[in-house]
Amino acid sequence: MSSALLFTSPPPPTPSINRSTLSFAAVTNFPPSPDKLALLLDKSSSIHHLLQIHAALLRHGLHQHPILNFKLQRSYSSRGRLDYSLALFNRTLNPNIFFYTSIINAHALHGLSQEALFIYTQMLFEGVQPNEFTFSSILKSCSLEHGKILHSQVIKLGLDSDLYVKTGLVDVYARGGDVGSARLVFERMPEKSLVSLTTMLTCYAKHGELKEARLLFDGMVKKDVVCWNVMIDGYTQHGMPKEALVLFRRMLAAKARPNEITILTVLSACGQLGALESGRWLHSYMQNNDIQVSVRVATALIDMYSKCGSLEDARLVFDRIYYKDVEYEIEPKIEHYGCMVNLLGRAGRLEEAYELVKNMKVEPDPILWGALLGACRLHGNLELGEKIAEYLVSHNLANSGTYILLSNMYAAKGDWEEVARIRTLMKDSGVQKEPGCSSIEVHNRVHEFLAGNLKHPKTKEIYEMLEAMNGWLKAHGYTPQTEIVLHDIGDEQKEQSLEVHSEKLALAYGLISTQPGTPIKIVKNLRVCSDCHAVTKLISKITGRKIVMRDRNRFHHFVNGSCSCGDYW
Repeated sequence: MSSALLFTSPPPPTPSINRSTLSFAAVTNFPPSPDKLALLLDKSSSIHHLLQIHAALLRHGLHQHPILNFKLQRSYSSRGRLDYSLALFNRTLNPNIFFYTSIINAHALHGLSQEALFIYTQMLFEGVQPNEFTFSSILKSCSLEHGKILHSQVIKLGLDSDLYVKTGLVDVYARGGDVGSARLVFERMPEKSLVSLTTMLTCYAKHGELKEARLLFDGMVKKDVVCWNVMIDGYTQHGMPKEALVLFRRMLAAKARPNEITILTVLSACGQLGALESGRWLHSYMQNNDIQVSVRVATALIDMYSKCGSLEDARLVFDRIYYKDVEYEIEPKIEHYGCMVNLLGRAGRLEEAYELVKNMKVEPDPILWGALLGACRLHGNLELGEKIAEYLVSHNLANSGTYILLSNMYAAKGDWEEVARIRTLMKDSGVQKEPGCSSIEVHNRVHEFLAGNLKHPKTKEIYEMLEAMNGWLKAHGYTPQTEIVLHDIGDEQKEQSLEVHSEKLALAYGLISTQPGTPIKIVKNLRVCSDCHAVTKLISKITGRKIVMRDRNRFHHFVNGSCSCGDYW
């Protein structure tokens, strides 16, 4: 084709060109300056741009330029292409401490602790001495064992006074469960940043040392939302939901703005307490403060409403979730085994349940053994119950529930000598019985009751209502189930013991403190006894009230004299 033919028709219109694309494309055609390439690397927004710049570096012989090479490696890592970054690092001639620290940090951030340690070892072999940034990077994801080795190297190199290194060491010991060492490193820090304070606070809260955590928290001059979340979550995770809600109110009073983590933690606390009014208030707070209801938050709301006995609210939240996900092809966890053991045990298939526990892929915990032991009590299988209890005691897995269940099995058979022996064994082992506690939320306040409680401000009115309840019950043919009082005492004393169970006290308070016809919701920390269950059924019929009781095992919805559990719990 001749050159003349190229111009026989008008030239096509010039397409619009994105300036950022032009600037990246231009570097592949003209020799760019290192300063311009460095600027482009800092501004790069995609892997495509980085690849263009990389090609330009190779074309113009700048691929070993120390600053450009370093920036390119770091940019690949930040864009999630650690493989590109590592390949580039491996082709770098004589990488210095900055190159090593950068690639180590990239691996640590991705949770690749073994690979980070390998590169660190390679660095030492090459004679490159680590600095404080190297240690603060590699400590981010290493194990406790390797952390101790690195700690000794930190001391040897005289870097143990660096704030960032010490914070990293506190984090290593905290993650590894070595609270004592974490505390020792923390207390020897000459100055403590917010990050180091939060790290130690997390350590205390995670491992249940809540008194120490609270002392540290209260002493912090500056608190961000992370600090509040850690302390609130510590209370929630270790069975102190009431304290979690009190602290959340303090957080709001301090004008600290909650985030999604705060919401999830506080909803969990509301669910544990059965504090429906508090949970509804939090839901309203989210709506009024434009806090988005993500799938996680929606799931937490459903869980909270369900645990508080309001299935209508739970269903309403569920129906409003636009994208619903599922718990799919997961490995069975201890909770799933627990459900199966509970089902098999209640169906009387005790040997099958026992075999399932013995052949589990995960280590069974005392709660799982307790479920099986409870099934043995339910079906009167003393032989298997003794075998399980003996195993738990010999392996230091026995808790108060283990001894109580075995004691109850002997008591049900009238073997008071064995009951005395088990209780002596329990006392000698230092195990204390968990006291039964029932709580009820009225006017946004949670009221807790122990059996025979006399400390409540309305004790007089509560016991007057108990007396009235006893009159109603007897008029409807109720007879106290004294046989469940597993003490060698007279029938009259047994009746008196039954009358002041914590569930009945909470129910009486609910009747005197709420409007007639409104539902009453009670939470019990242990399994509701059969006498309280029978009483609550009758009271629901007599008063026309819906009563929801959540005990350790399940929900009971009492309506017009019947219970949702079908008297099988």
